[in-house]
Order: sequence, then structure tokens, then C-alpha cells
Amino acid sequence: MKKLSLVFGLVLFVLGTSLGQRTISGKVSDSDGEALIGATILETGTANGTVTDIDGNFSLVISDDSESITVSYTGFTTQEVSFNGQTVFSITLEDASQTLDEVIIIGYGTSSKRNLTDNVAKLTSEDIADVPISNFQGTMSGKAPGVRVTQINGKVDAGINIQVRGIASISAGSDPLYVLDGMPLINQNESGNGAPTNPLLSLSPSEIESIDILKDASSAAIYGARGANGVVLITTKRGKAGKAKVSLNLSTGVSSPTNTVEWLNADEYIELFTEAAINSDELSYIEGLFDGLSNGTDWRNREVDTDWNEIAFRDGSQQDADFSISGGDAKTVYYFGGAFNQTEGIIVGNNLERLSGRVNIKHNFSPKFAAGLNLGMSRTTIDRVSNDNQFTTPLQAIAQAPISPPRNADGTPFSGTLYPNFLLEQDYANYTTVLRRVTGKAFGELKIFDFLKFNSDFGYDLSYQTEDQFRGSLTPFNSTNGEAYTSNATSENYVFSNYLTFEKEFNTTSYLNVVVGLEFNNSERVFTSIDAIEFPSDDFQTISSAAEVTAGVGTLTAYNFLSYFARATYTFNDRYFIKASIRRDGSSRFGSNNRFGTFPAGSIGWIISEENFLKNSNLFSFLKARISYGELGNSEIGNFPSRFLFGGVSYNKIPGIAPTQPGNNDLTWEKSKQLDIGLEFGFAKNRISGEIDYYNKETDGLIFSVPLPGSSGAASINQNIGVLESQGVEIVLKTDNVQTNDFTWNTNFNISYNQNEIKSLPNSSADIIFSRNINRVGEAVSSFYLPEYAGVDPDNGDALYYINGEGTGRQTTNSIGEAERIVAGNPNPEWIAGLTNSISFKGFDFSFTFMGEWGASIYNAGGRFQSANGNFEDNQTKDQLTRWQNPGDITQVPQARLFGFNGYGHSTRWLEDADFIRLRNVTLSYNLPARVLQPIGLSSLRVYLTGLNLLTFTDYMGYDPESRSDSGSGVNAARGQAFYSAPAPRTISFGVNVTF
Repeated sequence: MKKLSLVFGLVLFVLGTSLGQRTISGKVSDSDGEALIGATILETGTANGTVTDIDGNFSLVISDDSESITVSYTGFTTQEVSFNGQTVFSITLEDASQTLDEVIIIGYGTSSKRNLTDNVAKLTSEDIADVPISNFQGTMSGKAPGVRVTQINGKVDAGINIQVRGIASISAGSDPLYVLDGMPLINQNESGNGAPTNPLLSLSPSEIESIDILKDASSAAIYGARGANGVVLITTKRGKAGKAKVSLNLSTGVSSPTNTVEWLNADEYIELFTEAAINSDELSYIEGLFDGLSNGTDWRNREVDTDWNEIAFRDGSQQDADFSISGGDAKTVYYFGGAFNQTEGIIVGNNLERLSGRVNIKHNFSPKFAAGLNLGMSRTTIDRVSNDNQFTTPLQAIAQAPISPPRNADGTPFSGTLYPNFLLEQDYANYTTVLRRVTGKAFGELKIFDFLKFNSDFGYDLSYQTEDQFRGSLTPFNSTNGEAYTSNATSENYVFSNYLTFEKEFNTTSYLNVVVGLEFNNSERVFTSIDAIEFPSDDFQTISSAAEVTAGVGTLTAYNFLSYFARATYTFNDRYFIKASIRRDGSSRFGSNNRFGTFPAGSIGWIISEENFLKNSNLFSFLKARISYGELGNSEIGNFPSRFLFGGVSYNKIPGIAPTQPGNNDLTWEKSKQLDIGLEFGFAKNRISGEIDYYNKETDGLIFSVPLPGSSGAASINQNIGVLESQGVEIVLKTDNVQTNDFTWNTNFNISYNQNEIKSLPNSSADIIFSRNINRVGEAVSSFYLPEYAGVDPDNGDALYYINGEGTGRQTTNSIGEAERIVAGNPNPEWIAGLTNSISFKGFDFSFTFMGEWGASIYNAGGRFQSANGNFEDNQTKDQLTRWQNPGDITQVPQARLFGFNGYGHSTRWLEDADFIRLRNVTLSYNLPARVLQPIGLSSLRVYLTGLNLLTFTDYMGYDPESRSDSGSGVNAARGQAFYSAPAPRTISFGVNVTF
């Protein structure tokens, strides 16, 4: 009976196979005829599929009633191929980037570039590859229109400032929202030494597949209350169906400062300060000072001539290694990757080491259900130096006298320098920051119907940072037997998202995509720190060895969001597009009367070139107009600005509480209303293409701390008062200059203009003056506000300042207190631009990127010490050799007067234009031909030489027109001030990519 059943079953199987199924085969290639390995072939409407082999060939058994197959490959246009009686196929896929069908990530979904009605800048892994830098943000510089990327200074751990279409707030956060594989990232600076670090250093550039930057309201509105500063969507690398691909990248490089400032040598220093002392009747003082600074050496014969630049700077290095394995089949795709980066900075004592790993897996359990996991882990260790406003930072060594030796004869640091010798800190102290990061997302996708699917995602982000500092008994400003500081900051963030996607084509003329969902986001932060002093010796450096604990801090903070969102996109006749979105966000950060906010947006697009009157145009190959408008929010104001806050107090060792902040239940979001009008074009079969956009952003309800009457019992209260407007233009131009089999040359140029203006402020729009900056109605945010320097009186060498403002007959004075302060400059550029050229000839590739900024000013707050014509004993810049010395001298440098304060005060004397053009990145590579690699089992082998910041063109006299002061946790950088700020590194690196 069993044998009979077996035979019967076999007959049914054979009959079913012969009657209900058939086999098709073929080859998949690109437009150049090259086989595409691992292209996915699916029987349309089913999960039945296969992938192409190493020669691009495939074979697939399909049902007799099947009408087509769907062929896809990452980076190429997906194609549906109808059978029409055929069983053998030769299929050519087109490069998506050449057909305007490049896939754009838009948040909770994707869109093609062709059908997009928003303004989104996209960078691929190729755009950010081979840039020898430890942070991924720096790889974007000059490549995304309207996006300004600056690293505060040249320290390996320096904070990053990114502005998307300028400034959208005055007092709230200005960073964009970072989203990694759908997970909003923790981006809080946890630095304890006054200089901000980059919390996203934990993410290796090698694991990134693409970066999509949502710039206008229509694209960012799906993120509602957190989208006002733009949204950066980061997609990590995925596996592709096909043969397992093993990739290895190794590189090593050397670094040096992009620029160093020239300082006086020993002979010039002695000459200047002797003259300054004579002019101030302080000759005996200065000679006595020279005796002390020279540490017993013969300063009169210039026995010591120290270039402190060489002591503070060094030749740095960088090593990178990353390894990945990826692949899969029609059901499962996987990616495993790991990376190592070791960077020795150009500043003595500043180092970074990062280890990271990533696992991305997706499995189709059935034709209806798929699930997966994205998991990233990293550990970053940083050896840090003091912030720019500390005498112990290496760059302040340039203030030391060149007649001082850096070390004693026995090799120990010389402690008799003019200012504390940073080498004492270098030798007898340490400051180590360790950042541990885990990011992950578990996700599932259920296909309910062909046109409806449900996604459920759970994202998790853990940031655990520890800082440990020890300062031995010989360090500057230390009157104890050693002091130590330790802290740990733990932030946990999780997001639970659930959303439905409806996607259906009606007839052949209409297409509708609708996304509806809800999301809950919870974040907690725990911070503790301890200070202690008095250690048995410098060999004991942990808190447990201290004799006395002097301070301790422990805090717990949290916030959450509850959000509902929806988006609908309608396409008619493949050329008319309408999109609308809305998000309603509720947050614990805002007042109980305004806890929820609603953020709508809409956009329309029209592909004009598809109309009959242009379809056969010899001029336009593509022409699309689009317009968008929407409202966004800015929630980055801290966790408790609306709450009534109380703090613990002690009275005679009896605990109690006292109010620390008055509450405001009406406090709500800063709302940004944004308009974008854009035109996309293509000529000559899109060999010339580009975009032109105009935008206007108006932020209303700016949050300020408004002073209260003393009788209220509080100093100030947070309120929504103030309006800021920002507008600009962006132009993108891409050209395929040459396209032949052996030679290609492409150019990508972008330039952006942005101008912001304050429209209203608290207290009837009264000026808000802070340090050397001002917020004033009608002016740009944080404009420079300074007395105007008028040069030098040729009769007596006095520094002069203008008493009154602009106009004829202006009067001058040698008393800075009598001079009128003026709005003298803008800390932010009006123009930014980038130019990238990519050239390929046979196996050689050559690319370079220039980037530039124009219209910003930079205030050298250290100038009145560094270039102050002998007011103090600090070493001076070389321009002091052109100082006034005799009646009739025409110069901009006043007479040298020791302690005379001649030209010393804060003024436009220290304000300079920060315009520059920089060769940001250049790469030359060679790909070995396949005929050489195939016999040894390699798919590809590429060797390359790359450079970072090789050339800079600027009139700025300081170290670097991009560098700013990192003191004040980055506040001074936002205000455009430099203060002993390190320049960016110039790096040359050699590497090899191998694929098996």
C-alpha cells in the first residue's frame, strides 16, 4: 500500500510539473554589457525567485499562468519583463542615477528621484568613501547643497556643527535630527572639560550605504516637532542576494596642520619687548623677566630660540581597517561588518581609537511575512586635551616666550615659563573619554494584501560614556597631592513604530501611496560624577585612592514623545504629483496647556517635459516644477523648560528644597513655516542636469528666558517670544562631460545662498547684547557688535577708533570707551559651495572636491594677546614687526607699549573675513583588470592615494578660517570666535580595497 501511494504521488508530481509549470532562463547585464552578479529574479506577485550567478545567468521554474518576472538590483532601475511566449531572456538594467529613478529615503518609506516633490539631498557610499577622517559628518562637506558642515577645530574629538539651510532658532538646538535605519539617534554632548565632543563619532563611515538629507518642510514634516533643523537619514549597508561577497579595506596615512602662524623668534621678541619696555619706562622689569624666562641660559646671545609651534603640534597618523561579508538568496540577505580606526592627532596628546561592528539580517519567512535585525556596536577611546580657554591646552603654548626652553636639562618640563607650561599637564596628567554605543532595530513586515502591508519596528540606542581625569601634584594650578574626576553618562532611547502602507496603481494612469502610523519614543539619561583630591602618589589615580572626596553629582532626566503621522502621495499620468503629510506630536518637554502640536505639509510636482508640447523637445530631456509648504517644530530646548523646578538645599545640615525655575504651562514648540519652490531640469539626454530652489523659513515663538521683577522671587521665565526669518537659493548642476568606453568625466557643482534676519525679540524687541555679539531686530543672529578700529595716529602711534557710525566727517578717538559699537559682521556665511569632478580612464579613477564659504566673519579673541604690540609679554605674530616707531609712520600696528593697553581692547581690529576655498578631498585610484584577478580568485582589487585639506586659499591671518573656539561647550564657536583654536589636519593616505 505504501509503495502504491508513493508511485501515485510521484505521478501527480510529474503531471503537476509538466502541466502547471515551466522553466525560463536568461542573462542580466548593465548598459555596458557587464554581467550583474546577484540580481534578483522574482515571479511577479510571488516570493518564488532566484538570483543571477557569477556570469549574470539565471534559471527559474514558474507557473504556467505567470505573465512576467520582476528583475531588480541595487543601484539599478527595477524592471518588469513580460513573457510574450518567450522562455529565454537577455535583460539590460539601467543605472538608476542616470534615469532619475534613484531611490530616495524619505522616512517610513522611499520614493524615486523622478517622482519626488520634496527637496532631498542624497549621498551614496561612493560619495563618502576614501575620505581619511574619523567622523562621517565630515565626509559630507561640500557635497550636499545648502548643508554646511564644520568641525569646530582640528582636535580628533572636536564637535561638529551642521546647518541645513542656515539657522532656524536663536536659543534652541540647531543640529538636525539624525535617524539611523529609522531610529532617532542620541546626539547629546556629554563632555566634561568644557569642549564639546561629537557623540556620533561612534558611527563608522564604512558601514554607511547612503545619507539622505531632508531639507524642506514637505520632506521633514513626517518628523514633525523635531524636523525644523532638517533631518539626516542614515542607511547602513545591506546584503544583496547572490554569491557571498567578502570585502577588505586597509589604509594608512600621515597628517600635519593645514597652516601654522608665524611667531617672533628670540631676536625679534627681545627687540620688540625691549622697545615696548623703554616706551613705558619698564626696562629693568623686562630684563629681569628675560632672566627668569630663559632658565639660566644666555638670552642676550639668544642661546635658546624655541618655536613653540613645534612643541604643540606633531605629525599625526591614521590607520583604518574594515572588513565585511554580505550576500544571501531570494529569502535571506545578510551583512556582517567590522571596522577599526586609530587616529593620532596633530596636537600633542590628542588621540582616538574606535572599534565597531555591524550585523544586518533580513529573512522572508513566507510570501507574506519578513523580519530582520539591524545591530551596531562600537567602542571609542579618546585621549583628550584641555579646552581652548585653558592655559594647559597645547595651543596656548604659542604665547610662551621663545627664549624659554620647553624642558629642563633632565628632560622634565620647565615650570618657569611665562604661562603654565602645558608639558606639565602632558607629562603628569591624563584625560580619557570612552564612548560605548549600541544601536539596533528589530523589524517585521506583514503583507496583508498585495496593496497593503504593515510594518512594526522597535529601535534601541544606548550611549554609555565614561570620563576619567587625573592631575598629578606637579600639574599647573594644583595645590594638592593630585586631583581626580570621574563621570559616567548613560542615555537610553527606544522607539516603537507601527505603520500601514497602502500602495496601489489604478488602471495605468493613477498611483496612490498612503502611510498611516503611530510612534512612541522614550529617552532616559543618568549622570553621576565625583571629584576627589589628595593621593598617596601619582601612581594612584582612581577615586578610591583619594583621601578626600570634594564633590559629587547625580541626576536622572527623561523625556518622551507620542506621535501620530500620515502621508499620502498621488500620481496621475506619471507626471502630476500631489503629496500631503501631517504629524501630531505630544512631548513631556512642553507645557501642559500645549503638550501636543500638529505639523502639516503639502507639495505638488509637475513633469513638464512629459507634456506633448515638450515631449519631443530637442532642448529639454527632463523638466519638473515643484512647490512645497509646511510647518515644523524644534523640540531641542532641554527636558524641563516648562516645569516648576525645585532643587535640594541644606540649611545647617538639614535637608530641604527651594524653587529653582518658575513654570510656564503655556510653553510650546518653536514653529518653523517653510516654503520651497524648485525647478529640476535636464538637457541632452540628461547629460546636463540640475536643480534650482528658492526657500523661505520663518520661525515663530522663539523661546527666550525673559527677566522677571525681583518681587516674583525668580530671575526669569521661559516664554515663546520672537520671530526669525531665513531665506535662500540653492543651485545644483551636474554634467556628464565625456562618456566613452574608456574615458568618463563627470562634474557636480552646488552653490547656496542663505541670509537670516531677526524679525522680533522680547521686551519690545530690545537689543540682546552678549560679549562681542548682538541679537537685534533687522540683523543676522549673533552679529558681531564692536567698536570700529580706525588704524594708527601717524603722529604719535596711538590706536584710533571711530566715535560715530558710518558717513562722512567721521571723528576718531584714542579712547576705546568713547567709540560707538557697530554691527560689524556675521558669524555665518552667506554663500557656501562645492565642486566635485570624477574622471575615469580605463582602470584609473581620479576625483577631487573643492568647497568654499563666503560672507562670514571670524573674531580672533586671542588677537589682543597675540598681536597686541607689546601690551603683555606674550609672544607676538610677525605683523608686529611693522609697528609704528617714528612720527609719520603709516601702519595698522600701534606703537609698542608694555602694559600701555595701546590698541588692546576688543574691536574690529581683531575681526577678519573668513572667506576661503579649500581642496577638501582628492583621490587617485587604480582598479586591476579582471583578467589579472580571476586566476587568483579575486573579484576586484583597488589601490588608492587620497588627500584631505591639501590646499586652502584664504586671506585670513589666523590658523584656519574653519576653526573656532571650543570653550563654553561650543557656544563661542556658534558666535564665530576663535581663541587658540587648532587648524584642521592635512592628511595623505594610501589604501587598498580587495573583494573576494
